Amino acid sequence: MSENLEELAGFIKESQGAAILSADIAYGELTLVTTSDAIIELLTFLRENARCKFVNFIDLCGVDWPSREKRFDVVYHLMSPQQNARVRIKLAVADGETIPSATSVFPGAEWFEREAYDMYGILFSGHPDLRRILTDYGFEGYPLRKDFPTTGYVEVRYDDEVKRVVYEPVELKQEFRNFDFLSPWEGTDYVLPGDEKAEGH
Repeated sequence: MSENLEELAGFIKESQGAAILSADIAYGELTLVTTSDAIIELLTFLRENARCKFVNFIDLCGVDWPSREKRFDVVYHLMSPQQNARVRIKLAVADGETIPSATSVFPGAEWFEREAYDMYGILFSGHPDLRRILTDYGFEGYPLRKDFPTTGYVEVRYDDEVKRVVYEPVELKQEFRNFDFLSPWEGTDYVLPGDEKAEGH
């Protein structure tokens, strides 16, 4: 690493002032916390500044904290080949609140923002094509939210009568569950092959 991370963190905090809410170093990586108002300016600074040169956009993801007022964290990961270092930028966003798209700074953020929208419902203003990317047409809800049901809302099957794929409400049919009663916790009334060897000990 060409520059100490603590020195780099101090430089970024000094240069960006109120845009940096906190700067921490953990597991050999720098984590910056910012706000949605400052994210574009901060990303531009990290990419353009000669001491930073975080020119590689690695990832953008969401994190769901249902109990918080600002429910989601949006997390950006950048890498600087010049510094041989990575930086993580986090910001909190409420459900329904929009944050500026990073595509004006890092065009590669386009698909990652679409994924965050598709999985969490996080909205990015100024995004060139904010559509779902992983789920099907007409999909309801956001699958990575912690309040999304594990079974989903609909199930999909091919219907031979109408000759197309149909969507139906999820129905869990208990009578089709087949129990063989070979639970390792309950045991069986008979000796399983191989267990007879253990009876003599």
